[in-house]
Amino acid sequence: MKRVLFIDRDGTLVVEPPVDYQLDSLEKLEFRPRVFQSLAYVAARLDFEWVMVTNQDGMGTPSFPAETFWPAQHKIIQALANEGIRFDEVCIDTSLPEEQRPTRKPGTAMLTRYTTGDYDLAHSYVIGDRLTDVQLAANLGCRAIYFAPAATGVAEVEAAGLASVCEAVTDDWWQVAQILCGGTRRVSLSRRTAETDIQVSLNLDGTGCTQIHTGLGFFDHMLDQLGRHSGVDLRVDVAGDLQVDEHHTIEDTALVLGEAFARALGDKRGIARYGFSLPMDDALCRVALDFGGRPWLVWKARFRREKIGDMPTEMFLHFFKSFSDAARMNLHIEAVGANEHHKIEGIFKAFARALKMAVKRDVTDSTLPSTKGSL
Repeated sequence: MKRVLFIDRDGTLVVEPPVDYQLDSLEKLEFRPRVFQSLAYVAARLDFEWVMVTNQDGMGTPSFPAETFWPAQHKIIQALANEGIRFDEVCIDTSLPEEQRPTRKPGTAMLTRYTTGDYDLAHSYVIGDRLTDVQLAANLGCRAIYFAPAATGVAEVEAAGLASVCEAVTDDWWQVAQILCGGTRRVSLSRRTAETDIQVSLNLDGTGCTQIHTGLGFFDHMLDQLGRHSGVDLRVDVAGDLQVDEHHTIEDTALVLGEAFARALGDKRGIARYGFSLPMDDALCRVALDFGGRPWLVWKARFRREKIGDMPTEMFLHFFKSFSDAARMNLHIEAVGANEHHKIEGIFKAFARALKMAVKRDVTDSTLPSTKGSL
């Protein structure tokens, strides 16, 4: 069954006029940055059916005459077609919001031909700059890409209860193209034993959003640094037997995190694979890593204090050993300095930056970064 791209027009393909929100003249027509190169890349590689779905409030009324709408619309369609981006159908609803017609997004009445079971909607996408577009995806049974700044859009999607259908939040068309061609690199894992109950959600192509709750304040701080400085979205919830000690909580969290990275990387095609260094005041920390499939840890860091915050310093090595084993990663860590807090925080930050380099993906390159043929 064929997949479909349902794409909004104003605010997504083209800039929505900020004063009256009506694209009623060619002078107001402005395309979104990188929309041509990004969608042309998708069109050349993927076999989607393309559908433009747009609400045009009151088009055909004296305040928005139809004859002012069509010149810009024809120009949009022709300009995209010139780059190989051809829409199979254009669905326009001209009702006003207060009319609450079923044809108006997020209603699906304009799209009934796609809901008969002949299309693979579960692997189709709605792309748009409003929450109504995300809701349309939910109503159709599609995935959504919310075309909005991630800094605000993620919270909007979560507040609307639409996070489960939203594949990504971005206002960068090239990132949209990467998601459509390469998929999202997201994984959720859980691990429950008699000692710990752990849930981890990871998005390698995130923006550094973190929610960390391990029961250990300093460990939370370090994992927050890991997510923020690597640019991945990371959620970690741990209920561990801290009444015994910290060991199980830290070790098991590292194991689940490492496994999450390994799974999210998939077959590793197109990734940079390697990552490299971070000074932090008096401390100098070096981290080099390789997602080559062979776990190994070289650790050159000594700590004089028994604990930093509520985290035993002996567990630092153990955390990175468990992480590298589970992620099948070769990891070298070295740190020198006088301040123990600075040293370990520098290690986590350097590790995060190395991760950011190594997991970076180029969807235009499907080769495996190895001469062996597998990683």
